[in-house]
Amino acid sequence: MLKIREAIVVEGRYDKNTLSQLVDTLILETKGFGIFKDEERLGLLRRLAAERGLIILTDSDGAGFVIRNFLKGAIDPALVKHAYVPDLMGKERRKRQPGKEGKLGVEGMRPEVLEQTLRRAGATVLEEESAANPGTPITKADLYAAGLTGAPDSAARRKALLRRLDLPEHLAANALLSVLNALYTREEFLARTAEEKR
Repeated sequence: MLKIREAIVVEGRYDKNTLSQLVDTLILETKGFGIFKDEERLGLLRRLAAERGLIILTDSDGAGFVIRNFLKGAIDPALVKHAYVPDLMGKERRKRQPGKEGKLGVEGMRPEVLEQTLRRAGATVLEEESAANPGTPITKADLYAAGLTGAPDSAARRKALLRRLDLPEHLAANALLSVLNALYTREEFLARTAEEKR
């Protein structure tokens, strides 16, 4: 599994599922054209781009390029790398018919093709040694100890934390965990939640 420094943005959940079998990094979805009206998600993408870099990996069809071009104009280009999947005709297994243009999307690409695509885009592949000792991650148990899950007022506490950290308010607990691990060390997280308890 490739451990990549940059976060990756893809169009949808099937793209994310395919990519998550190959890379160890934060992968976020645009939810197709939903990104056009989702200021919170766009703000999160900008923040991730500034903190660790961002790779845009959309399908090679017209819709993928519309989304890519929107993101190009919305996020500082110096913080973004562009990964392009090849134009391959075909259909994904889960679909009955090929897409409108008949091209395979990210979800239909073989792992070796996706790896080459990310490497060509300049993805920062972290060395195996540093991947073995990334520091202690924030866990579900930490969220529970902070009262962010498992308690009657957990949803309200999560919402307040998301507001304080300037993160999208609709992040579910699992998504919150991924984003927190992308932006903070465990120590930083524990310090922030300890402040809240005082």
